[in-house]
Amino acid sequence: MPKSFPAIVALAIAGACLLASPARADDADRALLSTFCDAADIEGSTCKRAKNYPDAGDRECDVKLTADRHRGRFIAAGNPLLVVNYESGCEPHATDNGGAVVFEQIGGKTIFRRFQPGSQVNDCITLARSAQQDRLMCITGHIGQGNLETGVAEFVFTQDYSRNVSISPDFLVTAVDSIRAYGANVVTCKERSKYFEVSDIKAGPRPQTVTVTVRHPDAATIGKACRKGFSKPKEVFGRLSRGEAYVPEGYEKRGKFIIDLVTRKVTPQ
Repeated sequence: MPKSFPAIVALAIAGACLLASPARADDADRALLSTFCDAADIEGSTCKRAKNYPDAGDRECDVKLTADRHRGRFIAAGNPLLVVNYESGCEPHATDNGGAVVFEQIGGKTIFRRFQPGSQVNDCITLARSAQQDRLMCITGHIGQGNLETGVAEFVFTQDYSRNVSISPDFLVTAVDSIRAYGANVVTCKERSKYFEVSDIKAGPRPQTVTVTVRHPDAATIGKACRKGFSKPKEVFGRLSRGEAYVPEGYEKRGKFIIDLVTRKVTPQ
């Protein structure tokens, strides 16, 4: 993911980035931590015992704030929100060992709204959806069993009657790199295109668009792989299913693509 692997997701953000020193939390981080942590439990950028951590049971869950954070009006006609990534020993690899904390900013005060385990906002940009609302567009990623999954998602924010804020990803593009799992990427011969990795999200050339860098095999590359045009990789793991072919590392293409956030179409730039 972008930052879950060696990225949901370096920041280009519409708000200021608050950095914490290794020795102690700066005033801004301490203020954020104090919304869900007793002062005696704050050490540097970490809360050693977060209050009301989800599904904590009898565990004392730590929450360490990171430098990855974004501000914007992510709910229509709502107050500005601040979303801050965190790490926690209570989170497993499946949730990338952390998540995001959501704060609402009201009249100069910052109010804790929710922990969102697994919803890291790592490699993101903030774009205007309208005069009243912003979009948070991110590169997401996760590695499991050797498969590196990346994607482009809009993080959608909703607020309930208790003013708790939830985040859910709306994926526009997904990609899988299976080199670590199989020794080479694999394509299905019926496919005309496939994405191995997406990265480097930026604002697009037109409103309501973004650009990303895509590592992919084009139709000619897939055709060559399926005609045995490539030699078999030196070391592969497992067996191909019928109608599949290897694309050895180095034969894929790399290029810029434009994603239209309204039509959801993905086209080469």
